[in-house]
Amino acid sequence: MSAKDSGFTQPPWVMGSPKEVMDWIEASHPSEKDHIKKENYKEEFLTNIHIKFDFDVKRSEIEHSNFLLKIMGRKLILEDFELLPTAELILRGLAKAKFKNTAKIVVDGKTLYEHPEKKTDLRKTINNISEYSKEISEGNKLEIKALLDNIEGCAAIIKIKKIHSKKEHSIEILMKGRIRKSVYHTFLNYLDEKIGFKAES
Repeated sequence: MSAKDSGFTQPPWVMGSPKEVMDWIEASHPSEKDHIKKENYKEEFLTNIHIKFDFDVKRSEIEHSNFLLKIMGRKLILEDFELLPTAELILRGLAKAKFKNTAKIVVDGKTLYEHPEKKTDLRKTINNISEYSKEISEGNKLEIKALLDNIEGCAAIIKIKKIHSKKEHSIEILMKGRIRKSVYHTFLNYLDEKIGFKAES
């Protein structure tokens, strides 16, 4: 086997030129720069993030269902969007950010799905969400809890409300616990790509 096709980095006295000498030195004695970069790099974490936003959709005021609040003139906001595609979009964003487990799905206070012990069913839930499509489509308030499969154990609690008070937002996402900043930005970037969402700094 010749030196050329051996796949082994040859010493400079076989290669010859100054550039090849430097290549050989670098191959034989790697620079410490990469090692230093790895030692100095520390993953940044964020804690207990709360995201709130509304869609740019038609809104209308409706009377409160609570009798006392109704006679006090309190009104609610009804927003014109669908729960099911909104839930799918947010779940896909969480899956993109490596969330693994859909732990719970609740519609109008009724639990449709609860399996916190499962570890890798988020994408499966997205694909099979049609199983709950009737209940979700007919509902006004949807709550989903998703778990991030990492050592931080972050839980995302998503609340999607078609009907809410004037002070509330239609979408609230609370990420309880620690989450890597890079993972969080992966989720935000997905929302920005799909709905033009920008987080407030």
